[in-house]
Amino acid sequence: MVLEHQARIATRPLALRDIDVPTPGPAEILVRVAACGVCRTDLHVIEGDLAPHLLPLVPGHQVVGRVAACGAGASRFQPGDRVGIAWLRGTCGSCTFCREGRENLCDLSHYTGWDAHGGYADFAIVHERFAYAIPAAFSDTEAAPLLCAGIIGYRALRRARVMPGQRLGLYGFGSSAHIVAQIARHRGCELYVATRDPAHRRLAEDLGAVWTGDTLDTPPVPLDGAIVFAPAGEVVPPALRALGKGGTVALAGIHMSDLPPMSYDACLFHEKTLTSVESNTRADGEELFREAAAIPLRPRVTTFGLTEANDALLTLARDGIRGTAVLVA
Repeated sequence: MVLEHQARIATRPLALRDIDVPTPGPAEILVRVAACGVCRTDLHVIEGDLAPHLLPLVPGHQVVGRVAACGAGASRFQPGDRVGIAWLRGTCGSCTFCREGRENLCDLSHYTGWDAHGGYADFAIVHERFAYAIPAAFSDTEAAPLLCAGIIGYRALRRARVMPGQRLGLYGFGSSAHIVAQIARHRGCELYVATRDPAHRRLAEDLGAVWTGDTLDTPPVPLDGAIVFAPAGEVVPPALRALGKGGTVALAGIHMSDLPPMSYDACLFHEKTLTSVESNTRADGEELFREAAAIPLRPRVTTFGLTEANDALLTLARDGIRGTAVLVA
């Protein structure tokens, strides 16, 4: 499914096209795609919230499949191995950020489904160093959302600095939040969820939330940390106000509307912290898969056929997905 020009998803801008099967280069692997998660970042790329890096473009960056072929020198995986392709697909490996284990901040980083063709297709390629081995604990459709929603949520949880047993607030309850909720509950955290959709509140309650409310509602107790998944700047001040002393709010989105003016005394005093999340490191992904398999975590998925990609994205844009939408071959 190819994006020729950025446009609102309501215009159904993705079109089915026959394109050549890509040839893996040195140290790359060719993956026959079995499933690809549908992410709000895909919407940002398609609709122009993010500037275009490659057009025409095959979107999709939560890719699960089997290795179909290996390029010259590729030895980490063998044909038939099950692998995942995530958002982060390359870094320079030599800058200060890369050397310090913060490769997500590399100035030369590039991304699947933005800088290179992604998984809304029968085949995709990736450098073997940026592919993930998929644990047997997950089906293809369960593994797909872990490759972005899971990884980004996992990093956001770390950035929110919430310790096991503490109180965590989640603002917005889509694909990433419903995965974070399961990790947090497994760690013994109390979960407080603010989201505008009643169906999403019911899912949060099913996953163990002790309180749910509308997006701007105030939780009944001070929070130790919070993650804002909703791409809406107006959510940030109430999330900060909900914190107890020394708490942290992590903003998990790659794109967000502007933040409104906020009161220093009510929102930031008492050594509160406001931080963002940018992409992920490969270490984040490896740690997530280990913990998720041990829980074992179970993403809630709604499947669509590949040719239904526009429908899946439109449903996502209207907050109609409980959990994660996944395209299947």
